[in-house]
Amino acid sequence: MGGFAESVRERVRAARAAVAAAQTADDAYALAVAEDELDDALRVAGNVGIDPDGGPGAGPESGAPE
Repeated sequence: MGGFAESVRERVRAARAAVAAAQTADDAYALAVAEDELDDALRVAGNVGIDPDGGPGAGPESGAPE
């Protein structure tokens, strides 16, 4: 599941970047949309047991679901 896990992590990274960009631009609508996307991406990651940050214990060698 390595490719799927990485695509989930990339979705989270992109959503976090969109949140930051919307905050910088002071764009309330874009921020709301970006926060919804981030919430959804984090929910997906959590539902399938993927650490969205790819931190320790997140790889296949750790025995954790990947």
